[in-house]
Amino acid sequence: MIRAGLVGLGKMGISHCAILNAHPNVELVAVCDSAQYVLGVLNKYTGVRTYGDFRRMIDEVALDCVVVATPSRTHADVVQYALERDLDVFCEKPFVLDPLDGERLVELARGRGRVTQVGYHYRFVGAFREARRLLEAGALGRVHHLRAEAYGPVVLRPRGSTWRSARAEGGGCLYDYASHAIDLVNFLVGPPIAVSGATLAKVFSRDVEDEVYATLRFGDGSSGQLAANWSDESYRRMTTRVSVWGTNGRVNVDRQECQISLRERVDGLPDLGPGWTVRYTTELTAPVGYYLRGEEYSAQIDHFVQAVAQRRTEHPYSFACALETDRVVQMILRDAESARAAPAAPPAGRPARRRGLLDSIRRVLSH
Repeated sequence: MIRAGLVGLGKMGISHCAILNAHPNVELVAVCDSAQYVLGVLNKYTGVRTYGDFRRMIDEVALDCVVVATPSRTHADVVQYALERDLDVFCEKPFVLDPLDGERLVELARGRGRVTQVGYHYRFVGAFREARRLLEAGALGRVHHLRAEAYGPVVLRPRGSTWRSARAEGGGCLYDYASHAIDLVNFLVGPPIAVSGATLAKVFSRDVEDEVYATLRFGDGSSGQLAANWSDESYRRMTTRVSVWGTNGRVNVDRQECQISLRERVDGLPDLGPGWTVRYTTELTAPVGYYLRGEEYSAQIDHFVQAVAQRRTEHPYSFACALETDRVVQMILRDAESARAAPAAPPAGRPARRRGLLDSIRRVLSH
């Protein structure tokens, strides 16, 4: 039985609490949060040990692993403390706010042989996993373009500050929404090497962006577009999708289905012919032992538990993989900041018209 501790009892923390409690190979033995009321209720009705300080929890309770579900700003400190005490760590996304912290923590985990994972749950959605399988099999031929999108109705009016709406806390559409789309790009085709034309725009928020747009460039010469908007009330809930174009066709994928259109049949994929084929998540998703909000949430925790039991430190959901997403986020931030800092160029043609006017005046005065 794997003994787990949980740090953070917000929206995702409560979900992880339920999933961990339901897992047959996990015993949730301690939780930590700053809200004494929540801790009191959990202790009264479950008997789990409760703490207001994660350091005390880690030091006083015999744990095998820790699940970190605190605001993004605190991830690096909690993760480091757990790794230094030889605990395996599951951390909610985004991994860290500074890639330098991420590099340090990746090396720390490797040096101590710890199992790590970051909660980019879309990697466990059946349709996205099917898209990855098809791309790895070469179904599209040479990939030349993609588009990754994330939309939803999070911020629809000016409102008071929360950690999600504070830049220093790691909130904003880039970290909360666009990071999912970026991570799926990395999962499906690999990380871009450059970013240009990045735009971070406010709609209702004061301190963070509500929209993110950018052009992505890849090492093989292919390109991509990123679009995210968490102030779009035409969506009832978060919707994330990716479209990939290649020389042999196209893939469109979201949480519900994977659509693929091929020009020609591909060796090794006898079930796919020319034209459109649609596969639904319901037929692509393996059953899970406990359903909460979506199979993918239980699937990712189960993967972490199995990796801990088998001591699999290298896998496609580790800190090292999440660090690639953090690096792309930083490229977007730097590109957007450089665009804001650059002086505005004069409208095209204006200098030429001024020179023409001056030359005309000189000619008149010379006669």
